[in-house]
Amino acid sequence: MTKYVYRFGGGISEGGSGDKNLLGGKGANLAEMASIGLPVPPGFTISTEMCTRYYEEGETFPDSLRQEVADGVAHIEKITGKTFGDPSDPLLVSVRSGARVSMPGMMDTVLNLGLNDETVEGLAKKADDERFAWDSYRRFIQMYCDVVLGLDHGRFEEALEIAKEDRGYNLDTEMTAKDWRALVDEYKELVKEMWEKPFPQDVNDQLWTAIGAVFGSWNAERAKVYRRLNDIPGDWGTAVNVQAMVFGNMGETSATGVAFTRDPSTGEKGYYGEFLINAQGEDVVAGIRTPQYLTKAARAKAGAKPLSMEEAMPATYAELAEVFAKLENHYRDMQDIEFTVEREHLWMLQTRTGKRTAKAALKIAIDMAGEGLISQDEAVLRVDPAALDQLLHPTLDPEAHRDVLTKGLPASPGAASGKVVFDADTAEKAAANGEAVILVRIETSPEDIHGMHAAKGILTARGGMTSHAAVVARGMGRPCVSGAGTLSIKAKEGVMRVGSREVKEGDIITIDGATGEVMVGAVPTVQPELAGDFGTLMEWADKGRRLKVRTNAETPTDCQTARDFGAEGIGLCRTEHMFFDAGRITAVRQMILAEDEAERRAALDKLLPEQRGDFTQIFEVMAGLPCTIRLLDPPLHEFLPHEDGEFSEVAKATGVDVETLKRRAGELHEFNPMLGHRGCRLGVTYPEIYEMQARAIFEAACDVADKSGEAPIPEVMIPLVATKKELDLMKAVVVAAAKAVFEERGRTIDYLVGTMIELPRAALMAGKIAETAEFFSFGTNDLTQTALGVSRDDAGRFLSTYVEKGIYPRDPFVSLDVEGVGELIEIAAERGRATRPDIKLGICGEHGGDPASIAFCEKTGLNYVSASPYRVPIARLAAAQAALNKG
Repeated sequence: MTKYVYRFGGGISEGGSGDKNLLGGKGANLAEMASIGLPVPPGFTISTEMCTRYYEEGETFPDSLRQEVADGVAHIEKITGKTFGDPSDPLLVSVRSGARVSMPGMMDTVLNLGLNDETVEGLAKKADDERFAWDSYRRFIQMYCDVVLGLDHGRFEEALEIAKEDRGYNLDTEMTAKDWRALVDEYKELVKEMWEKPFPQDVNDQLWTAIGAVFGSWNAERAKVYRRLNDIPGDWGTAVNVQAMVFGNMGETSATGVAFTRDPSTGEKGYYGEFLINAQGEDVVAGIRTPQYLTKAARAKAGAKPLSMEEAMPATYAELAEVFAKLENHYRDMQDIEFTVEREHLWMLQTRTGKRTAKAALKIAIDMAGEGLISQDEAVLRVDPAALDQLLHPTLDPEAHRDVLTKGLPASPGAASGKVVFDADTAEKAAANGEAVILVRIETSPEDIHGMHAAKGILTARGGMTSHAAVVARGMGRPCVSGAGTLSIKAKEGVMRVGSREVKEGDIITIDGATGEVMVGAVPTVQPELAGDFGTLMEWADKGRRLKVRTNAETPTDCQTARDFGAEGIGLCRTEHMFFDAGRITAVRQMILAEDEAERRAALDKLLPEQRGDFTQIFEVMAGLPCTIRLLDPPLHEFLPHEDGEFSEVAKATGVDVETLKRRAGELHEFNPMLGHRGCRLGVTYPEIYEMQARAIFEAACDVADKSGEAPIPEVMIPLVATKKELDLMKAVVVAAAKAVFEERGRTIDYLVGTMIELPRAALMAGKIAETAEFFSFGTNDLTQTALGVSRDDAGRFLSTYVEKGIYPRDPFVSLDVEGVGELIEIAAERGRATRPDIKLGICGEHGGDPASIAFCEKTGLNYVSASPYRVPIARLAAAQAALNKG
């Protein structure tokens, strides 16, 4: 019989940190903390395997699980001395989700389960605190109705707000036992009204429905969106953790808090977190009450009045600090911790690897290596390559004028400007239309996940540094300012106000997640600094990296940016991008619309010096490095005139009448131009085009070598080859141009001629093609299109559905389809090497900046990947991680 329930606490630990796939991150770490002697409330974990079976069998539970859960409850009862459902001394439990990886706020939790009209009275007597008991009961009803019954959470919040207003209260803590008892009666009436049944009183029914609801939350819409954004497989499932309740709301000697062992925003060493006296954990993360600082230093820095935990509870804080140090040393990473203090007794509720910004990840990795906690290689493996993107873009210019509207908490660093929007759906729609937006909310909830991802930044009026908005924003790399308490948001009116100042929906604001400032209008930016920890990590990464990293670039600016980021050459220079310049498009059109070779050559003569100048600038930046230059690739229709004025301009330049040019354009029309007269097919038909480009390349290379003494290494790439004969013909054109230029200049330059493998036939015929080609560059964008039979430009209409349904694990134009396209690359690499053992192999599609695709390239033994300039550091780090993981 398969085991589904694993116990922890009371000297028992059926699992540990290595069991995250089975027990989820929370369950594995609870078992681990129990095993190393930390104070963990007893409980049990229902495995992720049960979640998978739950869905496979139509959301039902096997009888065997019911017995295992009963045994798990008995385990908790034995340790606590309390009995589940006992009216005199009731055991209360929490029911929480726990996936393999942290998904903050995406799935559901139920606290205080086991309360009913009888057990609440027993809890009040046992705790000698009637107010605490009825407060706990109203919390349970509210949470259970939201998570399990799916009732409108807002109705309960509204009833609570009205109850406080009627009594003249500002805070929940002002409510008395009598007030909470009355509110519970109101809540139960709301349940009857909305659910048409009384609130459930059977504690076992409460438990099983809660377990089902937590499993069910794995497939809630917000969880699916989060998984899609973070590439988490849908078949992983979640575990369910059932644990004895401990209470932070039992008076002034009780508290609850969330803490990190280092600052998750900056990476600075030192305890960082928040707590609340006489509160439950949801109060801290939901932003309902403004939390207090954990340390005296943090309170002093912020100028806050309420005492820190270090000052208010010095003995408990000292105990907590010892636990923090023990956990960080044990896990050898920064920890995100939840704790409760019940009448001066410290309980640890959770530890997990803390989410952090890219800046913090860098600093923590470098510092921990310096402290001897981890090795340099481990430091390289600790930083998510994609997260580096946060560091590679401009930040606000510190010298620029800032019209500060208000200030909140610096919850997630970075800065962003955009139009104000007040709801997630509007943010998503505006972003889809290419608009930069800032999502402004009173407080965010998990239902806002899609809008938060679409927005450039997030601003909230409520919540602390560990609120939902802060945690999710940091994980996404979005700037966030939270807890801007002076901000009055009237979303329905489409306006927010600070005092007499008003900002309407659609107005532009700027937020600075490093300072917490909110500014009216856009603020100029400055380029990032790439020294310090960043430079150190890149240096360590390069030591472990085998793959070379080049860039896709065709302008001097992009080339210089890429070199600054550590590019080791150009993997793709798309020469067609040079043809669209306003100063030369007329000559390009003249060349395309020419009736014969003489006319074409006349137009090409005008383009030759322009092309030579382009390549000269590129080679000057990339002197001494290999530069793969792709000869003209796209279909000619992309350059053709469409308006009468454009035809007139070409007619004037060529001396040919407009009607003749229109007739010629009609002759060139193609039904499917992306599979038509493009790539090497242009060169075969009009070899003079490739001849001009090759001459421009070699003349520029000679010019740069003469001037600097450091020659570039041109790698001339023939696109869209399907047969060896095509490449033979085009290579002959390139070699002839090189020979002519070298004879004219009296010098030679080393160069290669190769091809882009972007057609399935080319991959299959790679052995023959390699007889001519000196290198292969896999054009994974087009190879994906031609292998899958999917147009990248049209795929957006349905690919998201394919990913949601699991047909593809990820968008194959973002992350390589390893099973299909990847196999074509492996075939081509194997057959190419069999013919030419020293053939150079690389990829130059957008996949060259995707870490998962780079791992495949390492496994396949390619020589290099090529990425866009700003993704070069990402590729360097990903390549190092792939090599280290492979080793």
